[in-house]
Amino acid sequence: MAYINAAFRSSREYEVYFFVKNKYVRVQYTPGKTDDKILTNLHLISSGFPSLAATFFAEPGMDCSFDTEASKAYVFSTKYCAYIDYAPATTNDKILSGPSTIAEMFPGLKNTVFENGIDSAFRSNKGKEVYLFKGNQYTRIAYDSKQLVGNIRNIVDGFPVLKDTIFENGIDACFASHIESEAYLFKGENYVRIKFDSDGYDDILLGDVTPILDGWRCLRGIFPVN
Repeated sequence: MAYINAAFRSSREYEVYFFVKNKYVRVQYTPGKTDDKILTNLHLISSGFPSLAATFFAEPGMDCSFDTEASKAYVFSTKYCAYIDYAPATTNDKILSGPSTIAEMFPGLKNTVFENGIDSAFRSNKGKEVYLFKGNQYTRIAYDSKQLVGNIRNIVDGFPVLKDTIFENGIDACFASHIESEAYLFKGENYVRIKFDSDGYDDILLGDVTPILDGWRCLRGIFPVN
């Protein structure tokens, strides 16, 4: 039984894509409320993103993803990644770069824990920086230069607010909200919303760790996926 394996923020305000196994849904979300709406019902990735058909990203599915500019995103599956234009609410998506290995696409990640797979990622509020998570570790990269920004560290060292929560040892999926400096973190059947501080350690939990189906009621009857 699986909940959310990967997520990325859409270029359309307050829309997010959730990926689970070989399927996805597109959701309109409402931070701090529970009246989210399904915009695209559970579909096969291969049918919603034809450019990804017959790739690792459609079957078995995505492990991680993050948005960049306009309607573009990086997607990951095992040690592979691709840069796509996901063409919101259409089937006109296309692969812009890749598929290639993570080490080829992001040379700064070669010979690190991230070169063979990334669990989750979300955009920072600083330029073109992204947080990457793998197990209980994280780092930041600049996706334009493809280089590390800072060191690889334990999650609890960079995000002390996550200490003694289910997220201190790993994050299944996450995405940066359309509200600046806020992000959603998912693990198993639970999630939390945080306000993050890219310049320090003053992150704040915006509410308790909560079951996904309580905070995202539109997903009831859809998740978990067998």
